[in-house]
Amino acid sequence: MHTTVALAAVLTTVAAVTFASGPASAAAPYKGANTAVVQDDFNGDGYRDLAVGAPGAANGAVEEAGAVVVLYGSASSVSPARRTVITQASWGVPGAPEASDGFGAAVASADIDRDGYADLLVGAPHEGVDGKDARGSVTVVWGGPSGLKGGASINPVARFGHNQTYCGFGMGLATGDMNGDGAPEVTVASRCEGSSYTGPFSRDGQAASQYREWRIGARGVVMGDVNGDGRAERFWLPGPTDGDYRGPVLLDRGPVDPSDPTKDAPVKLPHADGHTGRIGDVNGDGYGDLITGIAEDGTVDGERGAHKGGEIQVFHGSAHGITTDQQPRIFHQDTAGIPGAAEIADRFGQSLSTGDINADGYDDVLVGVPGEAIGSRAYAGGAVVLYGSATGLTTNKSTTYSQDTPGIPGDAETDDGFGTAVHLADLNKDGKAETVVGTPTENTDGCAWIARGTRTGPATSGSAAICGKDTGLTLRGPHGLFGAALPSVQVTF
Repeated sequence: MHTTVALAAVLTTVAAVTFASGPASAAAPYKGANTAVVQDDFNGDGYRDLAVGAPGAANGAVEEAGAVVVLYGSASSVSPARRTVITQASWGVPGAPEASDGFGAAVASADIDRDGYADLLVGAPHEGVDGKDARGSVTVVWGGPSGLKGGASINPVARFGHNQTYCGFGMGLATGDMNGDGAPEVTVASRCEGSSYTGPFSRDGQAASQYREWRIGARGVVMGDVNGDGRAERFWLPGPTDGDYRGPVLLDRGPVDPSDPTKDAPVKLPHADGHTGRIGDVNGDGYGDLITGIAEDGTVDGERGAHKGGEIQVFHGSAHGITTDQQPRIFHQDTAGIPGAAEIADRFGQSLSTGDINADGYDDVLVGVPGEAIGSRAYAGGAVVLYGSATGLTTNKSTTYSQDTPGIPGDAETDDGFGTAVHLADLNKDGKAETVVGTPTENTDGCAWIARGTRTGPATSGSAAICGKDTGLTLRGPHGLFGAALPSVQVTF
């Protein structure tokens, strides 16, 4: 439960769950925590860390209060032995755990106070605030030489969700440096409208400036540099609308001018669609490319929605950015070269991530397909890797993975949801991104599959599954949902 008055002053007395075998302290901050290499480095040791949301985890007897497990990176990647568990009962974290808060439904990171250590951002879109159900909240937990400790609330901007209900503030999070000053901006998505915060942030959670993007709905958001000027662009993803079930994609042009709301209004990209989005350089030309996903779930017919089963779209960046006349390249499970076949409710594109798995200089794309049936096991789930190249994303050597793939721990089972969340990140600093796939409804706790990157793709041999029970999460109710959220994008309901 959050109360918006004087939240920064609220400090709980319950200690964060940090283990003695956790990360070694760094002698000094690892500078550059907002660069792609160490964006998620919470303790400054030079290795990226992995935040895994478990929004269904209990806190004591409180069901579905939620938690985030941070696995610290090292030369041997991540393991449950080096972890911190963050909840709303952790020392210095504002609020208190309540049933169905869903703390950890969205996670992201950036060095928002510009002290050299990445900070953790956590969304709890189901949290009640000031007596309003599912108003939602966002919490920042501060990075430092001993890892994550203490936090503050990032409160909604003035008049957020005015006369609206069930906004779900924090259902989507994105960060990026939009003005080139080295302090990242933070964008918060919701069912109501977007909220924009300009860094740097003070330790009470206050941004240098902020504004409410009330002119559009904003269930999703993606940020990244698509024109090579060193500054991030922002794309709003309102999700399905009455006139566009595929979901419009809108390019941000700046804050609202109270004297003229039409001035600098976001520009719709007429040929772009998507419910999720991610930016990565899939053709190696130095410009970020926009990849969007439309996860067809069986509720919208193919004429109004995506290709059967879902699709992703690719728009290439350039010195002019992404222009309104661009036509996308479209990929789905009926595209020649992609394994499998498109089926209703596969949810291909529900989650997306970009990163260089094979160290060839091109970003690859990992696509979650959590509704994929494996044999007769409905919604067992899968994930597909599409590789980047000099000509862009290609189906050459594309591979699909499931819990029936040799070398992947466990077995594909009905309703596991493998691929609900996905993430690509170099966790062991060998120049190749690890593949991380969340399976939040595996058993009662949920799991995440982690495979190191190699020249030929994710290494299934020797790969590992880390589950909620391995991290000491408290489990009550139907599912702990460990693996439901990773720092890359996914649809949050």
